[in-house]
Amino acid sequence: MLSSQMKLHRLDDHYSRELLTNIRDRETGREEFRWGLKRLGMLTGIRIAATMGYSDVEVETPLGVKARGISLTEARSVVIINILRAATPLVEGLLEVFTDARIGIVNAKRVETGNLFPEFDFKIDVPYFNAPKLTRSDTLIVADPMIASGSTSVAVLDMLLKNGRPKRIIIASVIAAPIGLERVHAHYPDADIYTVAVDEGLNEHGYIVPGLGDAGDRVSG
Repeated sequence: MLSSQMKLHRLDDHYSRELLTNIRDRETGREEFRWGLKRLGMLTGIRIAATMGYSDVEVETPLGVKARGISLTEARSVVIINILRAATPLVEGLLEVFTDARIGIVNAKRVETGNLFPEFDFKIDVPYFNAPKLTRSDTLIVADPMIASGSTSVAVLDMLLKNGRPKRIIIASVIAAPIGLERVHAHYPDADIYTVAVDEGLNEHGYIVPGLGDAGDRVSG
């Protein structure tokens, strides 16, 4: 049972669920898999943008008439973190919405000899880390397509927050396991987590079931 205090947001519309169904399918090829992740990234970005602060503005139309509208002011200060390899298409989709975002790249790999069942508390190796400094006006979006044990998300956030403290912390994922969600929530209770589905759990090797396979391999071939 997930904590009622968790800031979990599910993309439960029919289109998002169909995209997830397609990328789960073992017969889905590399190109279609990447395309599905990118579309889900864009849809997640739209959902995130709907929660952002804005200011009222006025523009003049080609007919010379004034029209009132809004400017998404918070969307001008976004940092997106690409956790290699699987997150790249997801980030491409997020950038369709947050076109002016600053980007960080992190190569994070879990050490498979870590603490397996039942804790699944893996050590995380980070051979490459390059991220912008964070400010109090920033919205930080960490793209982590699969939140399995949650160890990667927590380790990456621990490193990122050494570069400053943002206004908001968001994790953009596609599928998640309950144990991973609870671990992220325990370490970062104020983080918003976006996902399409919460799967049954992890198998004895710490992989999400039913899952969608090794997303990094399916993206990179």
